[in-house]
Amino acid sequence: MGRTKLAAKNITFGYVGQLCTALMSFILRTIFIHRLAETLLGVNALYSNILSLLSMAELGIGTALNFSLYAPVAKGDTEKVKSYMQMYRKAYHTIAIVVAVIGLSLVPFLKYLAKNSGDVAPSDLRFYYLIFLFNTVSTYFVSYKYSLVNAEQKNYIQTNINTITKIVTVFFQILILLIIPNFYLYLLTDAAVQLIQKIFVNSYLNKLYPYLTDKNITPLTKDEHDEVWKKTRALVMHKVGDVARLQTDTLIISSFIEVKAAGHVDNYTMVTGTIANFVNIIFNSVISGFGNLIATESKEKQFKSFKIYRFFASWVYGFSACGFFILLQPLIYLWIVKKYGPEWMLSTFAVYLFLTDYYFKGDRIVLSNFKTAAGVFEQDKYLAIIQGVVNLVISIVLVQKIGLAGIYIGTVVSGLIANITKPIIIYKVCFDRSAASYFIDSLKYIITEVAIIGLLYFIGTFIMKDVTIISFGIMIIIVTVIFNGIFWIIFHNTEEYSYLKGIVLRKLGRA
Repeated sequence: MGRTKLAAKNITFGYVGQLCTALMSFILRTIFIHRLAETLLGVNALYSNILSLLSMAELGIGTALNFSLYAPVAKGDTEKVKSYMQMYRKAYHTIAIVVAVIGLSLVPFLKYLAKNSGDVAPSDLRFYYLIFLFNTVSTYFVSYKYSLVNAEQKNYIQTNINTITKIVTVFFQILILLIIPNFYLYLLTDAAVQLIQKIFVNSYLNKLYPYLTDKNITPLTKDEHDEVWKKTRALVMHKVGDVARLQTDTLIISSFIEVKAAGHVDNYTMVTGTIANFVNIIFNSVISGFGNLIATESKEKQFKSFKIYRFFASWVYGFSACGFFILLQPLIYLWIVKKYGPEWMLSTFAVYLFLTDYYFKGDRIVLSNFKTAAGVFEQDKYLAIIQGVVNLVISIVLVQKIGLAGIYIGTVVSGLIANITKPIIIYKVCFDRSAASYFIDSLKYIITEVAIIGLLYFIGTFIMKDVTIISFGIMIIIVTVIFNGIFWIIFHNTEEYSYLKGIVLRKLGRA
């Protein structure tokens, strides 16, 4: 099966899975807010964030090994795949132990991280956290096997397993909240279903790839081993910096503002994250395809694919960001604020900063995915560290002066460093070209985005003078038609648009 067909299959299953889980997660969050204490939502968000921070222990070994698998998988070299997977298994078992030790060492400090935790007792804070920690540590004993699935461009296998697990988990959690609204049972239900899933995945992937259980494995050569660790050392810098920049906002909010505020923010991130997941399915589904492309095709063809990929990302992310700028606050109002009060709504300034970062993060995903597929890790290994330091310094200083908005100023500023530097590195290393055309295109997309948002904001002042479900629905249609109509008018004569149009027409013709 070719790269395009595998990517299409990954995208299709990804969308079906995301649609199912998004709908059930939305229902679950609504019931959670209604049935459990407001503080517990913040605790849930905080602990999810802390465990994301602990994932730093992985330190990029997964990314380095995924890259190393592309070539032997493309060549059908099973013996070499076995050698890399053995190394991967040993590394991840070690990581599991490290995460467990670091995670347990944080237990005495939980009361300081959850500011104003209200009626939640310190003992409960500890036990809730230990359940989260168990879920994370146990994942490392199985997750490494997915790397082989993804290297073969069969991401849909992981997607389907995760979708079924999520649906079952959310179904039982909804029952728990409706019958016995208890946070312990809520968390233990998730832990139990995930444990069953991990046992199944281990057995299923062993049957799918029986050579994973072989004992007769030739170790990697010294050069191959050193190459993996060379990339891993570079990725350590990326991982530490990314964690400091992307995974600290909730922790800062919970520590410097209060833990309930983390729950309020989590409602916004759940909405944007759900849409981002839909969008990212497309782009993440082609990473392994890019890896195969880079291993087998010329730089000219790689560059052409990158340009098309980037144009499509700018359109899709621009559309979703535009929709959020106009509709996110009204959605939160209709969903939560109208019933539970204005304290659940964030300031408009903070939300706009949050969405600005969302847009530029979408712009970066193209760069990051191609860079990962190409194995370009060392050239910008210090960049992520610089970003992380800038984010932490600005966020911690400004949160004490202007509150939540100060955190997002740090996030936006630190993110823009990568938006400027990564294109220069990738164009030079991967394409032997100047990045000037990239920045010119970026300016065109940003000006278009800002102009459309301004127009839609003006229209929205009339349509949504009173925020109702009907006015909200009408505005969704207006945003969809105007954004895509204007974007098409401006860019429909480009080579990238013509290529994408050709793909769609071919697909429709086959249908």
